[in-house]
Parts: sequence; C-alpha cells; structure tokens
Amino acid sequence: MKLTAVTILKWNGEKDAYLLGIAADLSSFGFFQRNTVKEMLTFLSRTVAKRTQPGQRQSVQQEEYYAHIYNRDGLVGIAIVDKDYPARAAFGVVNKILDDFSEISQQRWRSIQADSTDAQPVLDTAIVKFQDPTQADKLSKIQKDLDETKVVLHQTIDSMLQRGEKLDSLVDKSSDLSMASQIFYKQARKTNSCCRMM
Repeated sequence: MKLTAVTILKWNGEKDAYLLGIAADLSSFGFFQRNTVKEMLTFLSRTVAKRTQPGQRQSVQQEEYYAHIYNRDGLVGIAIVDKDYPARAAFGVVNKILDDFSEISQQRWRSIQADSTDAQPVLDTAIVKFQDPTQADKLSKIQKDLDETKVVLHQTIDSMLQRGEKLDSLVDKSSDLSMASQIFYKQARKTNSCCRMM
C-alpha cells in the first residue's frame, strides 16, 4: 500500500486548474525516472481537477494507480495511490489535506490567479504521515486494533488451556481443597471438555 502523491489545486472552470502544491513519494522509481513521473503526476492532477465539478468526488484509474479527487467548493484535493491503498482511506487523506490547508489559508486561496506553493507545507507533512492508511481512516485503525486484540486473546486462551492441564495435577495434589471441591472440579472439567478449543 502506497500513497504516491497528494495535490491541492484551485479549480478554474474550463481552464487549467492552478496548482497550489504537490508532494510525491517517488522512492520506488529510478533516480532518472523521478522527474518524468512527477511531471506526469502534475499533468494527471491538472487534468482530473479540471474535469471534477464543485461538490463532486470521483476516482480515476491510470494503469495500476488510482487518483481519488474531491472538489470542495473550488478547492480540489487529490490523492494518487496504488491499487492496494483503500479508497476510503484515500478520501480521508483528501479531506484532511483540504481541511488543513483551508484552516491555514482561510479564504486567501480564492484570490490566487497562478500556480503557487501555498499548500506545500501541508502536503509535505501528509505524504509522510499517511503512508499508513490507518492514519487517515479511523475505522481502519479500529479494525487493526481489534485484529491485534484478537491475536492477543487467542494467545491468552492457548496459554490458559496449557495452564489448565497443569491445574488438574495441582488439584490432585492440593491439601487445601476438600474432597467435594476436587470432585466438583473434575466433574466440571469433564462437562466442559466438549467445548475445549484446539
């Protein structure tokens, strides 16, 4: 799963959108390919931003990459990801960069009439932070935490069952338990043996 690029643009109707910043993680490309790849990412961003109307969200596939776009009232956020990066998380990244940039710039971005680097600090932070999709999508983070808890729970049950086998021998040797308690324990073990986990 890889977040390849994040971009913020100002939608400009039928004309090309103004680029307000682009950050890309090009480490998976060869050194001499990186400039060309960045130019293609910029071209792709401008093209899809121009074709995304205000209030519209869309996803566009280009070879093995997906561009997830959201035009929020003329401010366009784009996350370009590989096929394994969850779309929900990608749109979470887009919302987060738009929120962060809107908070910093307030409404000054509306008066921009040319390309600028106003959004660059927000994007530089986002490209690093959101390589892990769980950082962008709270639901994915909760699911990951639940999966880890489930693994710990299974390990605990397994270790408890191992201890349970040892408890039998301890019960037999214990002088603290009355004969009735020992019989009750053994009977309970027999009754519950059908439910024992493998």
